[in-house]
Amino acid sequence: STQSTWDTRRFPQALNGMLSALFGPAATVSIEFNGAEARKKVGVPKGSNKQIELAPVYEAREPISGRVVVRTSRGKRVDHLGCKLELLGRIEFYYESGSRYEFVSICREVEPPGSMEGEKIFTFDFNSVEKPYESYNGINVKLRYFLRFTMMRSVMSSNIVKEQDFFVHIIQPEPEVNNVIKLEVGIEDCLHIEFEYNKSKYHLKDVIFGKIQFLLVRIKIKHMELTILRKESTGTGSNLYNESETITKFEVMDGAPVKGEVIPIRLFFERI
Repeated sequence: STQSTWDTRRFPQALNGMLSALFGPAATVSIEFNGAEARKKVGVPKGSNKQIELAPVYEAREPISGRVVVRTSRGKRVDHLGCKLELLGRIEFYYESGSRYEFVSICREVEPPGSMEGEKIFTFDFNSVEKPYESYNGINVKLRYFLRFTMMRSVMSSNIVKEQDFFVHIIQPEPEVNNVIKLEVGIEDCLHIEFEYNKSKYHLKDVIFGKIQFLLVRIKIKHMELTILRKESTGTGSNLYNESETITKFEVMDGAPVKGEVIPIRLFFERI
């Protein structure tokens, strides 16, 4: 007599393959930007869990070009009601679910209704799209640019959708007027301090030069530090939300100062 054996180690793999063929996606989609490998990339949050995904950086006037690759599952023919590719610019608020505002919306039909099998490639070139705002990822809000490919299907089947973010950086000219900042703070008859910084506007590779002068000291001071904050305001009226985030702190003094003492300040943004 003969005895057949069943390799139990292969059963889960076979089962997963069967389930994937029956219930897996009818097609997979990837969006590829031309020259993405050579571009600078930044992390952008994606989804409700804000998982970080790398996105290529473009200047505002640069064209957005590349290709969309669609691959159907092995041996499957996918019927669809057409395919479209959108370039979107959107502001999304975290504190109001579903609250969003689209300021850029361009839609191109890339495939008429029909069926698809195997691999299909669609090239795209958005070469004259105005991108008026810089991308931003904040505490309560984000401003994002992204491409969205949609394969529309019948009521009985869900659409196949793929989104891919890209980051827009707007380089602005140096301001013609950049005044010195002078600020006086203190406690009457106890403490009088004067802050001075060499200008009021800085770029992200700039250096802050300034000084702190003690004009009157009649109380004990243990130490002093400077803090760089990022402030974010979103909404209007009763729906106005203000948030502050500490970027970094610098200790500029440890010990008691005396009247007339001057502490020089030099902060490098590039090191933050």
